[in-house]
Amino acid sequence: MPDNVTSDVEFGYHGPALDNIFSTYRDLRDRCPVGRSSKYGGFWYLMNSEDIFAAEQDPETFAVAPSMLLPAFGTDVPLIPIDIDPPEHTDYRRILLPLFTPKAVAKLEEGMHRTSRELAAEVAKHEVVDASAMFARPMPTIIFSRLAGFPEEDWPKFDRWVDDIIYERTVDPERAWKAGREVMDYFGALLRSRIASGEQPDDLITELLRAEIQDGRKLTHDELLSYCYLLFVAGLDTTAWAIRSSLWYLARYPEAQQRLRNDPDLIPMAAEEFLRTLSPVQAMARTCRRDTVVSGQPIKAGERVVLVFGAGNRDPEVYDDPDEIVLDRENNRHLAFGGGIHRCLGSNLGRQELVVALEVFLDQVGEFSPANPNEQWHGVGPLTLRIGR
Repeated sequence: MPDNVTSDVEFGYHGPALDNIFSTYRDLRDRCPVGRSSKYGGFWYLMNSEDIFAAEQDPETFAVAPSMLLPAFGTDVPLIPIDIDPPEHTDYRRILLPLFTPKAVAKLEEGMHRTSRELAAEVAKHEVVDASAMFARPMPTIIFSRLAGFPEEDWPKFDRWVDDIIYERTVDPERAWKAGREVMDYFGALLRSRIASGEQPDDLITELLRAEIQDGRKLTHDELLSYCYLLFVAGLDTTAWAIRSSLWYLARYPEAQQRLRNDPDLIPMAAEEFLRTLSPVQAMARTCRRDTVVSGQPIKAGERVVLVFGAGNRDPEVYDDPDEIVLDRENNRHLAFGGGIHRCLGSNLGRQELVVALEVFLDQVGEFSPANPNEQWHGVGPLTLRIGR
């Protein structure tokens, strides 16, 4: 073992560990940018942007199977397409690609603006408000659920499932697995109902039911369930987190808030900077397929490797003042959506939802500040704001 690796560290990237994660990144990068953690069964971590990008471009060495989620999202079923390696990955991903192109997302913008305005109008009526519950969470839930074909009457239960699957799995795994089973049962019933009715509305579920994987083969029931599960957890959580964390920052830095109000054309650039520094996806896992060496550190075949996107996004070798949020930062090649063949399929949608949410919130809601300074930057929990001064 090289000199820079003396022993395993207790490095985690979920729950309370995120409270001080950025100082942890600085410390580990200085001491050991490729190191070993004893959390979640043990894994190697990569902190430097260059190492992370290289791993993303080398799926032959760094496989996603059995899962790029560590720990799992309440299920041991591989989630399609993110847990599938080449060559099968190409066919699975191809099914969804046309549904998330910039052109396809542009068709949703009117609905994004309308929904955001309705929610922001309710926020603006309050002096103190939970902007997460009233705006950051429902906005992407409504938009994505309509796109996917999730019944409107079921939206209230989605928040509980998302919380249990994503945020409770490291402290109460059984609760996460119970929610995961409920989600699987829910989508199983929804798919059977769709097939029995013969209805084909213009949504993602219809596209999946029509899809052919190769040689004219339709997706199996288990494959359909896997797609639905992934779309559910990815579509409803990450964008809500991005909106909430951006508002969290703006509440604490009134000069930044005012700058975006004065110059709304700056919001798309600011959104990229929020994604870089406050990314909803701080890390994803891989499995080493063959013995390799990363920045002088040997890693053996079969060992788990975590690509710490959040650390790469703050790499001083890539960014000037990497821990500073620079609203007009240019050349912002961040890792918020990953990279390589597994780059987030919904990046165009998530990016546009964030931009629209910020534009509308800043336009319709008065100046806002933290009503509870103890609330942390991460997750989709409460964000208590005081509206006006």
